[in-house]
Amino acid sequence: MIALRSVLFNTIFYANLIIRMIVLSPYYFVVPRKTAYAIPKNWALSNHWLMEKIVGTTFEIDGIENLPDGSYILAPKHQSFWDTYALLPWLKDPVYILKRELMWIPFFGWYAKKQRMIPVDRGARGKVMVEVLKRTKEELATGRQLIIYPEGTRRPPGAEPLYKYGIARMYRDLGIPVVPVAMHPGLFWPRRSAVRRPGHFKVRILPAIAPGMDPDAFFEHLIDVTEKASDELLVDTVARNPHLPLPPTAVERLAQLRKATAASA
Repeated sequence: MIALRSVLFNTIFYANLIIRMIVLSPYYFVVPRKTAYAIPKNWALSNHWLMEKIVGTTFEIDGIENLPDGSYILAPKHQSFWDTYALLPWLKDPVYILKRELMWIPFFGWYAKKQRMIPVDRGARGKVMVEVLKRTKEELATGRQLIIYPEGTRRPPGAEPLYKYGIARMYRDLGIPVVPVAMHPGLFWPRRSAVRRPGHFKVRILPAIAPGMDPDAFFEHLIDVTEKASDELLVDTVARNPHLPLPPTAVERLAQLRKATAASA
């Protein structure tokens, strides 16, 4: 049944994306950019509805009140394609720094350009990165929210954290709050897999880290608060969903947490 529901969901998910891009393009490219943002926002909401109705996956968000007004960096854990779009309905005007190759994809690239996403050559250094930082500052000056995944790439649930120091440099150079986000969508929408699993999980938006900390101290603090919340949610998610098959990384991390709890008792 899970395999059948996964195939049905994936088929409708991509059809939903393609049809919306084609049918709504005349409206999207005529109206002002901020008005056009309603289209990707509603697309994200429709995906949540499809996940619930077809797969049986639901989620809740704790800490919406922790999202500041104006500009900030949103720094979520990254486990799945799900978390690339999931929070769009709750963000006023987000901007991504993304691989320049994505801008070459028909329709997707055009939509991203309309929303003034910031393309970057990941292998670039020097002047190119200076230009990216300049573009980022220009967008944030208008009150936008920058989405950065501190670990850079998708990691399986429970995996040893592998944060990139670039988030600390952005924190230092941009001088705006950073909002960590912990969640485990990878247990339901695993990376590199077509399987979609039913269940319920939490997304936890943590208190914003104010600007002005030493970058090294900020980096350590970001990892500490995010990973503590991530561990708590891993235990909670597995307890809520005992049917879930767990990846080895999650099994190992749960064993470590149980051992630490027993040792401190």
